[in-house]
Amino acid sequence: MAGIRLPPEDIDISQARTLSTADLISDDDRSIAADSWSIKSDYGSTLDDDQRHADASEALAAARFCAASDYSSDKEEADAETFTFTSMLGYQSYWDATYADELTNFREHGDAGEVWFGADVMEMVASWTKGLCIDISQRQLQNQHNDLDDDSVSVSESASQDLAGWSVVDVGTGNGLLLQELAKQGFSDLTGTDYSEGAINLARSLANRDGFTGIKLLVDDVLETKLDKKFELVMDKGTLDAIGLHQDGPIKRIIYWESMSRLVAPGGLLVITSSNNTKEELVQEVENFNQRNIGEVEEEEEEEGKGGLFWYLDHIRSYPTFMFGGSVGSRVATVAFCFRGYDMI
Repeated sequence: MAGIRLPPEDIDISQARTLSTADLISDDDRSIAADSWSIKSDYGSTLDDDQRHADASEALAAARFCAASDYSSDKEEADAETFTFTSMLGYQSYWDATYADELTNFREHGDAGEVWFGADVMEMVASWTKGLCIDISQRQLQNQHNDLDDDSVSVSESASQDLAGWSVVDVGTGNGLLLQELAKQGFSDLTGTDYSEGAINLARSLANRDGFTGIKLLVDDVLETKLDKKFELVMDKGTLDAIGLHQDGPIKRIIYWESMSRLVAPGGLLVITSSNNTKEELVQEVENFNQRNIGEVEEEEEEEGKGGLFWYLDHIRSYPTFMFGGSVGSRVATVAFCFRGYDMI
């Protein structure tokens, strides 16, 4: 689950809007991993799962959560109760079938499969994220050595070397090529997860072929993650997009942010790349999450832009832009959020 693919030309888009779970092969029937790593997307297997779904539904009703718009930043907010765009791309059965085909193509032709958003965007995300992490490491090192005026060169070199110590997870990794790109940038503690075992098999095959055998790959659903580790850097390239295309997308997006708050280490980063959400929409979604979880933040923290559990840090500003309806926008947004953690509030 690593990005958004346009439907084939012979598929009627209007049909995708009205698909229900019953119209597709159920996740229960198509689930490949039978152990605890394989999570069913219907969230009905345990009482805890039912409760989490009910809690998210209640939060959705209270917060008047709005569905994400597609591409335009000037679109009026839609009522989530009257409009939610759904697609087959929001269902595990679609991705299981997709990665089964791509794994077959790899075995027969050596094809790596789709590079979601394109190779240029993937390389830009990896390079930009590296720079962000180096800047953070430099500030931390400078704070530790603030009494050494001539230590700037060694601090810069140490920050670059420190990338190897960043723990990184790519959620919804798909074929895992973003992890390979991050490895080229100097990261080495790399983990990739996806709820489709076919995706993990493909990612592992590609990593072994390309010499990235140190990358850890696991079948795991980010909405019900079984990972017991917190990561300093969490990457999402298209996963939130796909989650939002499920019939219960608005509810699942609430669960997504709850999962992120458990995956990102205090002081760590979450970097989201999306084609279905603008930077402003992602920032608003974070603010909604913060308000649901900690209520009103202190006024001085809000003025600093650092109130809440997650706060906006930066975004990629170099994507190609276009003009539509009097507004300038981009078809891809990459936004970084810093996680303060409950113990830092």
